[in-house]
Amino acid sequence: MADAPVDTATSVPVAVVGAGPAGLMLAHRLGRVGVETIVLDTRTRHEIETTQRAGILEADVARDLVETGVSDRILREGHEHEGTEIRFGGRAHRIHFKALVGESVWLYPQTDVFIDLADARDRDGGTVHFGVEDTEVLDVTTAAPRVRYTAADGSRHEIRARYVVGADGSRSMCRNLIPEDRRVRYGKEYPFAWFGIMAEAPRSAPELVYAHSDHGFALISQRTETVQRMYFQCDPDESVDAWSDDRIWETLQARVAGEDGFRLAEGPVLEKAVLRFRSFVQEPMRWGSMVLAGDAAHTVPPTGARGLNLALHDVKVLADVLLRALGDGGEAALDDYQPQALQRIWRAQNFSHWLTELLHTPPGASPFDRRRRLGELDNVVGTRAGRTYLSEQYTGWPVSAQG
Repeated sequence: MADAPVDTATSVPVAVVGAGPAGLMLAHRLGRVGVETIVLDTRTRHEIETTQRAGILEADVARDLVETGVSDRILREGHEHEGTEIRFGGRAHRIHFKALVGESVWLYPQTDVFIDLADARDRDGGTVHFGVEDTEVLDVTTAAPRVRYTAADGSRHEIRARYVVGADGSRSMCRNLIPEDRRVRYGKEYPFAWFGIMAEAPRSAPELVYAHSDHGFALISQRTETVQRMYFQCDPDESVDAWSDDRIWETLQARVAGEDGFRLAEGPVLEKAVLRFRSFVQEPMRWGSMVLAGDAAHTVPPTGARGLNLALHDVKVLADVLLRALGDGGEAALDDYQPQALQRIWRAQNFSHWLTELLHTPPGASPFDRRRRLGELDNVVGTRAGRTYLSEQYTGWPVSAQG
């Protein structure tokens, strides 16, 4: 279909495949400095904004949403968390981020980040095409790449760009455009998953609670004052149909129980799903006139809440690089993107893997493995160096701290 007739052809400096938070934030950043973009996605806006996604935002990411003019809604409806709680051995241990490293994080769902960004694009007159089909990205090894797609009304269109950004998520089509013999994919599949629920119940705690027990891992998060998110470790092949509300609550209560008498506030389970997770990085993140950003280039386990933050950091770096590439820097400016992005990506991969291994018990773990893990947890919460390390990693690293 590369040479088939199209109904319209449009030229812009940057075409973005993928209208999730990464793609929309890149378009927003470029739009602020006068660089026109066209963003497209196979999903409809309704599909994206009704897919409930949790979210913990680093302080820098939260500030960027406000300071770049996306929206200040996070300040009104988000929840600042100055720390988190680690429970193990039947006891609670608070990690006070603010006191240790001077930063906090924000509980603000990814769904709301998307809505804010989509609204900002509408407000600013940005071009975003949702619900397209038959997307093709062509000629990425040339200085004139093209993106073709079919609109909802059946018409066929072509975008002629100088650069194409693949921000099309963990099932990325764009990353497969890099030839197999020229790419390297690093990955790890984990032998456990999360059983995630959304429940109609009041908050059980003011901040996130990470629990490690002989019964397994659990994470107690929040959504609103009356709807909460919770997760517990399960087998990747677990069937959600095998879990009644009573069984779910019994499992969660056992995993957070302790000598302090802590119990979860219970209520009807509104949603439930098994969430597999993996670590993944593809290099290179650039091929010719195409660059990858966000989940198209990397994914992390959800334990450390790095995924969305990494994606938004990618495009923060990329917006500057693209601006230079479109100016006097030329295509050579794109060479600066991957090294800057990968440093943070691999830091985040390390942290996410470390925290996942620390809090979960893998199948077949020996008594030594279990006791050693408790020793490591004690080291983390019982020493200032351990608490500071966790706080630095969890709240994120300012760009100035890299290098």
